[in-house]
Amino acid sequence: MKKGFLTVLLSVLAGGLTAFAVVKAAEPQTNPDTVVTDASGQAVEYRTVNLAETDYPDFTYAAESAVEAVVYVEVTVQRQSRSIDPFEFFFGFGDGYGFGQPRSQEQRGSGSGVIIRPDGYIVTNNHVVAGATKVSVTLNDNREFEATVVGTDPATDVAIIKVDAQNLPALPMGDSDQLRLGEWVLAIGSPLGAQLRSTITAGIVSAKGRSMPDNSGEFKIESFIQTDAAVNPGNSGGALVNKKGELVGINTAIVSQTGSYTGYSFAVPVNIVKRVAQDLMDFGSVKRAVLGIRMINVDKKFADEMKLSSVTGVYINEVLKGSAAEKAGLKENDVIVAIDGQKVTDGSSVQAKVSGYHPGDKATITYIRDGKTQEAQVVFQAASDESNGEATADGSMVFYGATLKAASPEALKALGLKSGVEIVSLGSGKMAEAGAKAGSVITYVNDEAVSKPEEVVAKAKKASRAIYIEGVDKNRRSFYFGFGK
Repeated sequence: MKKGFLTVLLSVLAGGLTAFAVVKAAEPQTNPDTVVTDASGQAVEYRTVNLAETDYPDFTYAAESAVEAVVYVEVTVQRQSRSIDPFEFFFGFGDGYGFGQPRSQEQRGSGSGVIIRPDGYIVTNNHVVAGATKVSVTLNDNREFEATVVGTDPATDVAIIKVDAQNLPALPMGDSDQLRLGEWVLAIGSPLGAQLRSTITAGIVSAKGRSMPDNSGEFKIESFIQTDAAVNPGNSGGALVNKKGELVGINTAIVSQTGSYTGYSFAVPVNIVKRVAQDLMDFGSVKRAVLGIRMINVDKKFADEMKLSSVTGVYINEVLKGSAAEKAGLKENDVIVAIDGQKVTDGSSVQAKVSGYHPGDKATITYIRDGKTQEAQVVFQAASDESNGEATADGSMVFYGATLKAASPEALKALGLKSGVEIVSLGSGKMAEAGAKAGSVITYVNDEAVSKPEEVVAKAKKASRAIYIEGVDKNRRSFYFGFGK
């Protein structure tokens, strides 16, 4: 009897101790080494709750430090348009388009920027400041400065502006190549204008090396970081920040049918931004290296059709004459799989990698030819962004970053024109910065009619200071713009 009673008692005690231990384990744990005092020096109770960082990431440091380096950018742009003369419009006199003298219209826009040096250098998007006649910057502490545009690069949509100030809070740059899918990031900027300045949103890295549909015909380097952090118009040029508070990208675009955020946002990786920003600060333009190939992404269907040994890399469908690729021995039908030991999976990753080199730099290209892996040493050449008057292999001509050719009879008929010069494509340069669009036809340069690329170059050379260009775009709308020589 006694033995049975003792057994029951021990069971009750054991159960009580177990329950006590469970309750204590569930309580927030106090850090015994932490002593906190109030203003009078008296000790007060202090507890720290131990939560796993992986379950509850803490963005407070990154947000509070990074937001000080993100600025609001406001720009003024003078748009050139043609005033309509009713007499010309109804009776068909004048230049044949029903438009009179050029008229300047002032427009305002806004975006964001990131301070990258304490002496006032700020990175933003090219599309935020393109064509701006006035740029003003407002810091997070409400100080305002007039800014100057140091340089722009339409190919990466990166621009550098500068304010006359010292000891500004600059954001340290991270390494975008080290970003992992699913990693938390913050987007900081001024969505929808000045009323929502210094807005912070959070998301994860959804994809890397993304490109987006583009029908402009402009040369672009696209290897975007895709996130689901909320970004809206006005966030352009703002910061994408990791949990350490480092800049890993510049927010640039959204894909949306409404014009507002619908779950996808894109940022230029900071490793591309570093390279472009340094060139813009040093030279005012980007010294871009080119490989000189045309390429196609390799997928399973393409690999099966071409009887390739694996589904990887990029397929070379053309090697440009005299290019760095031709001199290195690369040929049509080769498949590039790596550059300097780093794998490339599509055209975007090739562009992103090549954009990190300067003209004259060397690299090792790993490629597959006839099923065998080989290597070639390439010396990158300079891009001819503004080689005005330089003729290309097909007879077209380079003009301030644009490639021009005589408009075909079909193109002229479609636009209702008798003659003109077609803008075939756009690289970085003054034409793209002024607002030129691929597929448009130039009809006049400095009020003189043109029908050949050589005439465009010759009339531009005659200009003393400014070059004024007018014509018709592919939607049959007249355009007019100008830029300095």
